[in-house]
Amino acid sequence: MPYAALAHPPRWLTAAQLHPAPAAGIRDWLFDQGSLTRRLTALSDNAFSVTPLVEGWQTLRTDECYALGIPAGSLGWVREVFLRGHGDIWVFARSVAARAALEGSGLDLHQLGSRSLGELLFSDRAFDRGAIEVTRYPAAWLPAEVRAERLWGRRSCFSRGELGVLVAEIFLPALWHAAGVEAV
Repeated sequence: MPYAALAHPPRWLTAAQLHPAPAAGIRDWLFDQGSLTRRLTALSDNAFSVTPLVEGWQTLRTDECYALGIPAGSLGWVREVFLRGHGDIWVFARSVAARAALEGSGLDLHQLGSRSLGELLFSDRAFDRGAIEVTRYPAAWLPAEVRAERLWGRRSCFSRGELGVLVAEIFLPALWHAAGVEAV
């Protein structure tokens, strides 16, 4: 799915750069260092599932290329999924990796299917997680069925040698409802 070029691309900010800070309940989800998959599985009493939407080679967005330290317009593997609890769509996730670094890395992303990429990254101790950055994710970049303005999103880069996997997770209203968090 081609992404709309935005007049004002999102600014990804670390916790220290984020002013004003969101409410404590939202901050807790945005900056949690643990596995989101594990947290969603616990919240859903094991009624967690992954619905793949898009998987394949695409030209990466400029902000993704910058975060991965690769030239703008680079080709990469893109995986977009819905993370669900009790069948409800709680999170939209977009993960990308540069083609040059992914090929020959031994990481075979196209065979994940309905398994969680996060679980794979957290179970492989060779991956180091970079800083978590957050933004109000552009509605134009969301799938139509969950498109809304000003949704909180976060991203971080998981690195293993030359390979970087940039994982973005956008928190949807159904998650805040299920978690009992007032999302403002």
